[in-house]
Amino acid sequence: MGRRHRRVERSTRRLAVIAVVVAILAGLFGAVALAGPATRDKLGLGTAATAYPPVPIPELGPLPGGAPTPNPAGLVKALTDPSQDPALGALSGVVVDASAQRGTPPMWQRDQNEPMVPGSVTKLLTAAAALLTLNPTDRLATRVVPGPEPDSVVLVGGGDPTLTALPAGKNSVYPEPARIDDLAAEVKKAVNRPITTVYTDTSLWTGPDLAPSWGPGDVQSGDITPMTSLMLDGGRPDPTVQDGQPRSTNPAEDAGQALAKALGASQVKEGRAAPGTSPIASVGSPPVASLVENMLTASDNVTAEALARQVALSRKVDPSFDGGAKAVTDALSQAGYDTNGLVLRDGSGLSPEDRISTSLLGSVLASAAAVSKNPNDVQYLRPILTGLPVAGGGGTLADRFTDGRSVAGRGVVRAKTGTLTGASSLAGVVSDVDGRLLVFAFISNGTSPADARPKLDDLAATLSRCGCRA
Repeated sequence: MGRRHRRVERSTRRLAVIAVVVAILAGLFGAVALAGPATRDKLGLGTAATAYPPVPIPELGPLPGGAPTPNPAGLVKALTDPSQDPALGALSGVVVDASAQRGTPPMWQRDQNEPMVPGSVTKLLTAAAALLTLNPTDRLATRVVPGPEPDSVVLVGGGDPTLTALPAGKNSVYPEPARIDDLAAEVKKAVNRPITTVYTDTSLWTGPDLAPSWGPGDVQSGDITPMTSLMLDGGRPDPTVQDGQPRSTNPAEDAGQALAKALGASQVKEGRAAPGTSPIASVGSPPVASLVENMLTASDNVTAEALARQVALSRKVDPSFDGGAKAVTDALSQAGYDTNGLVLRDGSGLSPEDRISTSLLGSVLASAAAVSKNPNDVQYLRPILTGLPVAGGGGTLADRFTDGRSVAGRGVVRAKTGTLTGASSLAGVVSDVDGRLLVFAFISNGTSPADARPKLDDLAATLSRCGCRA
């Protein structure tokens, strides 16, 4: 497998559509420009634009009512030329009216049912499965329990990738991270004697800690860390830097060492908490909904894998790579989505063996963007939209949509990106010139992302310029 470009990219619920539309145009004229993380791919995939400052990040709110629906023939006319650019290679795509009833044929499509190598748009499916399965306000708990000796404790991983050794008031890349200092303070309050040994318990998850289909250099390149249920800062050496630095090869050990340092303990060992032992200290991750948003905005691979395993645990499936993939697929199928052709080897899209159709991506996004007719519906899928990066404004789209053709999409396109060697994708929502909210999903396979990604931006920007009624 060739070297991969950097990824900058409780009971089960019935599917509920959500009351979400996007105030795109109004956001362009906000008083303060909010700059997201200026992330960019390595290996010649571009630098931040200097001609265009970051745009304001538009908030979600109502679009004008009664906006006309584009004519499918008009969409075909508008998209024919840009969709046939050779730089896109094999292209699968779909455009859907966000207000259409579920199951309504798309307004435009090309090979929408063809399974494609998706890259990080896979996270949209992981996000949907998590929001359909988990309580969005739940937090993932990291616990400390008494150890086998009076002067020992066991640090028990609960699958939270945000746990940090940073002190209060200092932010990591994660919102509201759980803190080692808080755990240590609780332990000291509960145990009136010195602690000399910290055991680390990573038994919550099973199976290999790296997916077999991932590249051998993915940890060193900063794409991922070994997936254990206990880790510190997602395995980052600098918890304030999202990507680009080699990740830890033993994130559980790092977490144990951090707690040991905070407690004045001298040893860190692997171990397991005795069954039924009550915790003496516990800290929680950000809420599931916040984890989903951050995962999509920053395209965080570690969070995606952690959420897939939480879905597996909730659905009583083995919390491994295979179990997480099965749980995500089952959650989507149970919610009524057509998962024919869906192949998942992970929850992040880092695997080149994943296969997803743009039809499925479009269906999930259309549900997230639909208007619910039931005012009592909880907006389960809303974090998918609020977590989408904004073209030219934040996340993995901060430095895209910069050429003369795609610049029209800045601030009005919200989309999840995907990049692997030979695969590029873009899927999200866009407001057209009449204020109609459209859902789109595009996947390109077989060409260099350096060539394909600008053309995907052009396609989305074309939708933003299109009334397409002729």
